Amino acid sequence: MDNTFVVIQGIGKLGLEKQPIPELGPNDVLIRISKVGLCGSDLSMVYKGRLADQLVSQPTGVGHEASGTIVKCGPAVKKLKSGDRVAIEPGGPCRKCDLCVSGKYNICNIASFHNNGMLYPGCLGHYYVHNADLCFKLPDNVSDEEGALIEPLAVTIHASRKSGVKLGSSVLICGAGPIGLLSLLTAKAMGATNILVTDIKENRLKTATKMGANHTLLVDDSDPKNLAKRVEELMGCMPEITLECSGSQSAISLGIYATKSGGVLMAVGVGPTEMTLPITHALVREVEIKGVYRYINCYPLAIDMIAKGLIDVGPLITHSFKFEDFQKAFEMFHTGEDGAIKCMICM
Repeated sequence: MDNTFVVIQGIGKLGLEKQPIPELGPNDVLIRISKVGLCGSDLSMVYKGRLADQLVSQPTGVGHEASGTIVKCGPAVKKLKSGDRVAIEPGGPCRKCDLCVSGKYNICNIASFHNNGMLYPGCLGHYYVHNADLCFKLPDNVSDEEGALIEPLAVTIHASRKSGVKLGSSVLICGAGPIGLLSLLTAKAMGATNILVTDIKENRLKTATKMGANHTLLVDDSDPKNLAKRVEELMGCMPEITLECSGSQSAISLGIYATKSGGVLMAVGVGPTEMTLPITHALVREVEIKGVYRYINCYPLAIDMIAKGLIDVGPLITHSFKFEDFQKAFEMFHTGEDGAIKCMICM
């Protein structure tokens, strides 16, 4: 049996490739992919040829926000069976290095996803072979579309946990793209009571308001110091925590100036390799600047929060496409045409 999947063939160039499905290892499962969400990192790989400071080699696969149904299991798989619907945690930690053993498997230096930032083949294809331990069964009341959004939701859960969001927290979220909006939902679910969301697009701020933001701020190229004052005016305080979800230099600068002394600036978005930032302003006020990469054991909680109605990810999905229309999906997501926030490809 063959698998047809999408590959990156060059800058802005996507195509299809067909390969035989490999033999399953003892702990592997074969998954018939159902839904795949497009991510900002997918766009960077396709249209910039890089992911942060890692260059994309061609051809390479694409797509890592995915759900599907298991059609075959390796002989050592015990907790899953054919017919189970699952959310896929992409990548593959070695499970042997000091980082993995200490629980920080997301930054394993040998992990397939971390080492080159890419998957080959990716999840944007008809079938995908993966380690069963990194596949999580979906309850009946969690749809395939919601299952595909477990991956980005896990990112925001890890970021909110690491930054210390708790009951009563005041939170600034820079960027109202998919990760910013999921950060909004996650922060609210974890108890934040005063949340301001910024973005450069008014339509995304309207979505943020509908999803529960207490305040929104349309930002431009203004002095980040002045924008920080505006944030304080709107929130009635300086936020204790900033979740920077855009990866832009100006937004990180805004976060540094806006965050309360002794607070936390969590860099969630992936931006340029090098930036010029007002670091001294953060240091003298003991604003902790932290980074986050993917997630650590967050999938079960992400699934549970959706299953119990604590988080509704549905409003993020603005457009759905058939597999054969993958090129159109990428182009719409890239341009933001028609208010695209999360484009879902249906297999």
